Amino acid sequence: MTDIRIDSPADLRRVMRTPYDVSEQQWQAISAPLEPAVVIAGAGSGKTSLMAARVVYLVATGQVAPDEVLGLTFTTKATAELSSRIRAALAAAGLDQPVAPATQPDEVPERVEPVVSTYNAYAAALLTEHGLRIGHEPDTRVMADASRYQVAARAIERHSTPVEGLSEHPQTVITYLLALDAAMSEHLVSVEDVRKFHTDQRPKFENALATSRARKDIESVLGRMQQREELLDLVEGYRRLMAQFGLMDFSDQIALAAELASGQPEVGRLEREKYRVVLLDEYQDTSVAQAQLLASLFSGLDAASGRGHAVTAVGDPNQAIYGWRGASVSNILNFAEFFPAVDGEVPTYSLTVNRRSDRRILRVANELAAPLYDEFESVQPLEPAPEAGEGEVRTVVHPTYPDELAWLAEQVIASHDAMAEPLWSEIGVLTRDNAHAADVFDALTAREIPVEIVGLAGLMRLPEVAEVVSTLALLNDVTANADLLTLLNGPRWAIGPRDLALLGRRARALADRPLREAGLSVTEELQRAVEGADPTEVAALGDALADPGDLPYSDEARVRFALLAEELRMLRSHAGEPLLDLVRRIIDTTGIDVELASSVSPAAAARRDNLDLFVKAVADFQAIDGQVTLPSLLAWLRAEDEMGTGLDIATPSEADSVKLLTVHRAKG
Repeated sequence: MTDIRIDSPADLRRVMRTPYDVSEQQWQAISAPLEPAVVIAGAGSGKTSLMAARVVYLVATGQVAPDEVLGLTFTTKATAELSSRIRAALAAAGLDQPVAPATQPDEVPERVEPVVSTYNAYAAALLTEHGLRIGHEPDTRVMADASRYQVAARAIERHSTPVEGLSEHPQTVITYLLALDAAMSEHLVSVEDVRKFHTDQRPKFENALATSRARKDIESVLGRMQQREELLDLVEGYRRLMAQFGLMDFSDQIALAAELASGQPEVGRLEREKYRVVLLDEYQDTSVAQAQLLASLFSGLDAASGRGHAVTAVGDPNQAIYGWRGASVSNILNFAEFFPAVDGEVPTYSLTVNRRSDRRILRVANELAAPLYDEFESVQPLEPAPEAGEGEVRTVVHPTYPDELAWLAEQVIASHDAMAEPLWSEIGVLTRDNAHAADVFDALTAREIPVEIVGLAGLMRLPEVAEVVSTLALLNDVTANADLLTLLNGPRWAIGPRDLALLGRRARALADRPLREAGLSVTEELQRAVEGADPTEVAALGDALADPGDLPYSDEARVRFALLAEELRMLRSHAGEPLLDLVRRIIDTTGIDVELASSVSPAAAARRDNLDLFVKAVADFQAIDGQVTLPSLLAWLRAEDEMGTGLDIATPSEADSVKLLTVHRAKG
């Protein structure tokens, strides 16, 4: 270890050879003693720079060696950034000493460096090294999100217990099953725990039925309990299949690592000896299981069992975005309960100086975030850097939604043309949700602007991708009326509302469901056509498509009905093919790729790239046991489309196109 005297921010700047000043706020956290601490780092306040400087300070002052530092964060991208920042900072300070000198002239010597990893990768390493202590086999595979849907679909197929409460479509039940399983793992709750909760709470609601005025609400709660009881049976079947296939998902990985850490104190002792300093990035987005895992390893009842270990959590409660996957913002707010100091209180350091934005932007941001500041006392409003300009904030209100989309396209073109070296990829457009993303995509491509939608959910809203997805749904379920309407009403078949309404009337006639009243409007006809969830009650538009009868359709509609019916019959004969082959056959049959390839516009090229991204997503939907099922693929696609929960890990490509993504995905 070295021993360099660093008594001030100026000393640290000199050692790191950086052109920027270390603020007094940053210095307090950087030079803190080796003890538990929390850093509340506001947006743009330099938390990654702080963590890198903290490592340099501790190594330069001889308090730790570089390889005694552990840094954990969420994504591989964040891991790479934090690792490169630390490596560069150590190199600039001359503290990156090689393990051994190079033996060849062109050999890069291995250097002593901190360990930087994602939370899940660290849990995986623990299980690989120590998993046998709790009977965990080291060859257990971690499956991607898509594979979870295949196992869930298989569990539902094999389920033999009577089901009364779960009357939803199987694809919906798959989503329910996976959500419950993940929530239980993230909160370290077993099937027995949930059943005991039901046993304890159900009598209270049943007794209240006779006296409460909220009878309907109580019955709804009891119904949900029954559904969850049936879901618990499915969760047990799902977990048995996972064990049979030698699989686990990411939430299982964390839960098993937490079990290992809490039940095997020796593992924590070894990890504390290995890592004298632990830096936890984005701690506001950790789950209950992750917090429990880390506390079991790096804290305890006394100093001998880890109490007072140098764990620094860095994050911001205002930037918590992963509550849907079990994250608990209380982890950072109650950090001291998990990682108490040996004596006294755990210090909290605040970074409030935003180094990215101008003054007016921060004033607006603070005004919008005022309710969050009121809720969390530890979070303070953002302040501008001394060199920040006044800045500009504009709000534009348009008479209509189409006017807004047209204005947006003009702004994108103007921004592109104003660049010294025009690149579409330098422009990003953020939307509130994926439904708006589809409208923005259409508005931009109509102006010949190449656009890439980042993320699977947005891709599925594109006409060419929606056509493929709807066709897949119809091959799986002949009563998928909404998907058939997507095709009929789409740009390829372009069936008008009058002919669609007549088709709905014919479907009811074939299902022997006479009209209950005459003179229905077109909207009511279409609503009747898609209502119902039980296949025995649905008037299938597909039946009417194959046998439209003698109703007064337009001549064009009759021809197109026949062509589409024949196309679907042909594709159903290939439904047993591998999914990727089936998707490619649909694309070839519909001629989507030929149409896009024959166009010379930049927008068409971007649409073709987006279609390729969807095909790649299907190709990545790997089999868990040699067989991929269409229902499991459709359940995965539906969950991503409806909830947008980031099931796919998507990053923008290098293509020269405007990047279109939701605000949530941009933050994630």
